[in-house]
Amino acid sequence: MKSKPSSLAAFRKAVLGYYKSNGRSDLPWRKTTDPYKILVSEVMLQQTQVPRVIEKYKSFLKRFPTVRVLARSDLGHVLKEWNGLGYNRRGKYLHDAARAIAGKHAGVFPKDVAELRALPGMGPYTASAVRVFAFDLPDILIETNVRTAYFHHFFKDKKEIRDVDLIPIAAKAADGQDPREWHWALMDYGSYLKRSGIRANAQSKHYVKQSRFEGSLRQVRGEILRQLHEGSRTRSNLVTATGFDLVRIDTALAGLERDGLLKREKGKWRVA
Repeated sequence: MKSKPSSLAAFRKAVLGYYKSNGRSDLPWRKTTDPYKILVSEVMLQQTQVPRVIEKYKSFLKRFPTVRVLARSDLGHVLKEWNGLGYNRRGKYLHDAARAIAGKHAGVFPKDVAELRALPGMGPYTASAVRVFAFDLPDILIETNVRTAYFHHFFKDKKEIRDVDLIPIAAKAADGQDPREWHWALMDYGSYLKRSGIRANAQSKHYVKQSRFEGSLRQVRGEILRQLHEGSRTRSNLVTATGFDLVRIDTALAGLERDGLLKREKGKWRVA
């Protein structure tokens, strides 16, 4: 027998009830409305667990306290500070976005969703997150914890659910709520459901299981960048220093160059 979907009122009661008792108000990015700090947190939180982000967030902002400081900083310094978070393209996108904001927008964050989406590396979720958490503007945020909350209450017996299928319910649920607090509550509640053993994200049509890190190309890329933070290296230097074979080193170097993270000069590689 199929389970009956929750009513909207019951869903709100569950979400807000949990948040009132267990909301993560101590998270540092929840203590600011500075759009730059919100952007830093959102980019860091992509595919990275909250506990790993907290200290990196603090140290990154100590090194690059404003969007203008980040914009005029060398990419190599930015990536060195990013080291340990993985997915180094995120650090470059953040740097590129800061340069665009400092240049095109005179250091002032746009509020318009189209202008935010036009920034380098700014996807629909991140643009909406800046609008909600920095400016308290109404928007729809769909991410892993939010999906879990909606799937568990409204789509228990369904598969291949698209994010667009969630939008009508999400819009109704958010209606009349404070945008910032409602989405904090949704994320905390979805996180709680996952910790309770509810694994609903595989129901999503957009779900992709993260590959194992050990031995992956992501690991090779990260090791190469760590080596190059200390100075330029040849391919053979990198093979010796990392322990990875030349084929994997060359594959990773090509990808890092394509992503704009590395440059090759006179037979040696360096951070761009």
